[in-house]
Amino acid sequence: RIADFQEVLGEPTVALAKLRDLCFSGIPFDGGLRCLCWKILLNYLPLEKALWSSLLKKQRDLYSQFLKEMIIQPGIAKANLGVSREDVTLEDHPLNPNPDSRWNTYFKDNEVLLQIDKDVRRLYPDMAFFQRPTDYPCLLILDPQNEFETLRKRVEQTTLKSQTVARNRSGVTNVSSPLKTTPNSLSEYEVLPNGCEAHWEVVERILFIYAKLNPGIAYVQGMNEIVGPLYYTFATDPNSEWKEHAEADTFFCFTNLMAEIRDNFIKSLDDSQCGITYKMEKVYSTLKEKDVELYLKLQEQNIKPQFFAFRWLTLLLSQEFLLPDVIRIWDSLFADDKRFDFLLLVCCAMLTLIRDQLLEGDFTLNMRLLQDYPISDVHLILKKAKELQDSK
Repeated sequence: RIADFQEVLGEPTVALAKLRDLCFSGIPFDGGLRCLCWKILLNYLPLEKALWSSLLKKQRDLYSQFLKEMIIQPGIAKANLGVSREDVTLEDHPLNPNPDSRWNTYFKDNEVLLQIDKDVRRLYPDMAFFQRPTDYPCLLILDPQNEFETLRKRVEQTTLKSQTVARNRSGVTNVSSPLKTTPNSLSEYEVLPNGCEAHWEVVERILFIYAKLNPGIAYVQGMNEIVGPLYYTFATDPNSEWKEHAEADTFFCFTNLMAEIRDNFIKSLDDSQCGITYKMEKVYSTLKEKDVELYLKLQEQNIKPQFFAFRWLTLLLSQEFLLPDVIRIWDSLFADDKRFDFLLLVCCAMLTLIRDQLLEGDFTLNMRLLQDYPISDVHLILKKAKELQDSK
């Protein structure tokens, strides 16, 4: 299989249909094949190999530019132009009511940052990877000469620390007091010494830059679950030249992936044809075609697809399985030329594989099965989904 991949990737122009076919059945980790294939499947790398090195250089430089422009304390840019700090505050200061004030933006950003921070610290808690230091901390930000501020510092300093605000999808906001710390409180994690960055901090920065560049959607809870597997895959690339640029490459691949699935995260589109409600209904209409008995049972128990399929579809199943299995499922999803139609079939396969239990269970039991899916063998699930696809 590795030789098959090498043959397709060795051509001056990659044959996309062939590559999709190979990737659909799973990509070997060896030699950084998965990282390379994902970058092509997510439209980050063009099919002409001759263009790769110039494109990568351009995109990575662009990302450095984003860091310089967006992760910066108000006032520093001018201070670096030889204007002293005091002068800067005359025209822009923290209490400046002008909406264009950089300070105003800074405080707004902090609200988004706090939500991101809370979510990324909890990424894959069963794995030590995200808590470990990266071999490639962002020198641009950690260089004391630059006076850039790390986001971690910013979270620690922010005045909003006195209350944690969480918004869920239905717009309900609960404010929890920091005195009732959750088990995931900051104090649990070893704070890395200055000059070191944990992998979760890199993910935080990627999400923060994304939120700044996409104000229409900004940051929605769950995006952390989409960026996590991408970053993990690129940051564990056996090829150190690629691995060194995991942050920038993840950012652009995540941006491209979000361009395809962002409608799932936009509440106002929920009921439109591109929104999540339509896709959830599609899971049930596909199930009705494939297994009418099971469909009727779920209907009769009033088990609506939003009770489980919302999370399955929005997060591309990243919460249902262990990370290596999520990555294997994503090989097939990214290879799907109809872009995530296969995901609907995977959801149907997951339902039909536990049909006997669902047909016997009552509402409570079935809800438990669907919210904590019992089968962990993703190969079995993908095989079943492929059968459903072929039986169309």
